[in-house]
Amino acid sequence: MKNIQLLVLDVDGTMTDGGVYYDDHGNETKKFSIKDGAALVLAHAAGLQVMICTGRECPAVARRAAELKVEHLHQNVKNKRDFLADFMQQNGLCAANVAYCGDDLNDLAAMSLCGFVACPADACSEVRQRADYICPQKGGEGAVRGMVEKILRSSGRWQQAVQKAFGADV
Repeated sequence: MKNIQLLVLDVDGTMTDGGVYYDDHGNETKKFSIKDGAALVLAHAAGLQVMICTGRECPAVARRAAELKVEHLHQNVKNKRDFLADFMQQNGLCAANVAYCGDDLNDLAAMSLCGFVACPADACSEVRQRADYICPQKGGEGAVRGMVEKILRSSGRWQQAVQKAFGADV
């Protein structure tokens, strides 16, 4: 866990509850967990970079990524494995440097490239079988927080990240 440098996050079903919501004007909306947002603040405080890699495109995702200062936002990615393999090669990353959190079958191939894999509690059975860690939270209810906390605590970076991010001693 100490070698992890990049967190790769799926959106629908991981950062959100997986629902697709439309307002009266036809705009797609999503509900994101504040706990996941705090987790990304902690990840940045620990020196980790964050990538959102999703097969869909939604302005709400771009807005949330900007709010959370996500370094790498990639929407409309149809083949996550090939995309991530190219990204890792271009950035000199190996499996031990990358953690992935996803919930469904379209995440499995990309997960095979990563040294640590987490998933929400309500991920599909194939992803739960592949995961190194099944977060106690469901998608959209703090699963990203569960992953980040597991990584930071396991690597001894939790207390320092909390202090740097929030000025609190834990």
